[in-house]
Amino acid sequence: MKSKRKRQLPAMGMVCLLMVCVTGCWSSREIEDLGLTFAIAIDKGKETNTEKELKEEGGSYPKKDNITLTYQFVNEKAAGAGTGGGGGSGKGVQKAYINISETGDSLQQIGSEVTLRRDREVFSPHLKVVVMSEDVLHTFPIDEMLDQFFRDNEIRLSCLVLSAKGEARDALQLKENGEIPAFRLIGLGENEHKVSRILPPMTLAKLIGKLHSGSNFLLQNVVAANGAVKYSGAAVINGKSKKMIGTLNEYETEGITWIRGEGKGGVVKSHDKKSQQTLAYDINKIKSKIQQIVKGKDISFHVDIESEGDLAENWNTKEALDTQFIDRLETTIENEVKKIVGQVLKKIQHDYKADVAGFDESLGIRILWWKRAYKSPFSKFLISVEISTPKLSVMS
Repeated sequence: MKSKRKRQLPAMGMVCLLMVCVTGCWSSREIEDLGLTFAIAIDKGKETNTEKELKEEGGSYPKKDNITLTYQFVNEKAAGAGTGGGGGSGKGVQKAYINISETGDSLQQIGSEVTLRRDREVFSPHLKVVVMSEDVLHTFPIDEMLDQFFRDNEIRLSCLVLSAKGEARDALQLKENGEIPAFRLIGLGENEHKVSRILPPMTLAKLIGKLHSGSNFLLQNVVAANGAVKYSGAAVINGKSKKMIGTLNEYETEGITWIRGEGKGGVVKSHDKKSQQTLAYDINKIKSKIQQIVKGKDISFHVDIESEGDLAENWNTKEALDTQFIDRLETTIENEVKKIVGQVLKKIQHDYKADVAGFDESLGIRILWWKRAYKSPFSKFLISVEISTPKLSVMS
């Protein structure tokens, strides 16, 4: 019995030592004391009226007005009052968020300056989205502009990156009081199963890969007006300069979805030539295959696109839904898709000379030779597109 107790003493001693090492939540910080940041907008430098008034009172530091950051914080007072889920719009009801703008030439310094204006530190682990205006994307290389985001240990690489037409800060405003704009912007991207004009999300993690590879790529664009926001088109980013070189509208963005075969749903609207009536094709499936044809120094691409879907809307109710009628509608839809794809191919290949549709990926290891062979290779290649007649079923 004594020998058993002797064996237990060392074990008990180890447990006591381990308990001393367990310090609990010694480094924890109360959430009420943190300025939870959900979104950041980046615009060309323009001081706000508040900044100008503070400067007149001596509240300034040496800087250049290159960029303006707008931080979106949760409004602790509104959250405490229980307005977070109400969505009310009555007078006196506080919004669920607070936006604060600061201008300067260093993102890190701007963050410090914002902290001087709030009683809570800027806390970014919950950052959901970064929105950049077209002006800054035209002016500054995106890898330099976002370098601080890539280095900041607080910011998660799952953060979504968007472009914005007009001022990016406008995308962080909503009419509704109960919703935070950052979550609205994230939620819009989750509708890709219903709309073929939404690109796959570009996160900071994906963006790092694009920047290091030197590839051209697209950023989902957002527009804002009168407190409403909408996904609309895309910004075209050049892989060499890392700057924006143009835009695609919604129609052209849809064409990219068809070429890549990434669509999870959506609608193709067309008009039946015979009846001159509108019809809508509800997409269930898109399948695309890009084949490269290499003959010496000559390279061409062949895109084969297939689709299945439903006749969701038909304004021509006078004709019977027989085989002949369905065949005609399938041809009509096929021609409309060819038109969509053809328009975006012309723009990216001849206007921008930038492959943002994934043709370079189909080349695999040949891509290195491709990039060295020509200064602007994409515009020199022949691209043919074959779209199979959509398999159309009639919704009951």
